[in-house]
Amino acid sequence: MDTKIDEKKLLKEAKEARKNAYVPFSGFTVGAALLTKEGKIYRGCNIESSVMSPSLCAERVALSKAISEGEKEFLAIAIVGAPSGEDAKEPCYPCGVCRQVLSEHTDLNTFQIITEENGKAVSCPLSDLLPKAFVFDK
Repeated sequence: MDTKIDEKKLLKEAKEARKNAYVPFSGFTVGAALLTKEGKIYRGCNIESSVMSPSLCAERVALSKAISEGEKEFLAIAIVGAPSGEDAKEPCYPCGVCRQVLSEHTDLNTFQIITEENGKAVSCPLSDLLPKAFVFDK
């Protein structure tokens, strides 16, 4: 079953996820909404730790939730981020670690990264954000 990507709905889900972010150190909240090929949406938010390296990005939280539930095929992820209590004004793209992890579970050329700019959805394939990705042949 192939699902059309409803960017507005996915961004709305990411904004809801953002409300649960735990960010006592940076104050920067991020929400993500991951869309499976079957049309399910998994939310994630960033979760900080005082020693930083165990901190979790919203994208990897959503992906981990989906994978732990048996999901294997993904179409898109919407990401919204801004300082706590503020609406997002600029696009929020995944960090390098999240780009790499997403690339290991998606098709680089078709998986869409969706964010907002000036209140409008903008999207691009993951391959645009991770050119010449490291690919481990399984």
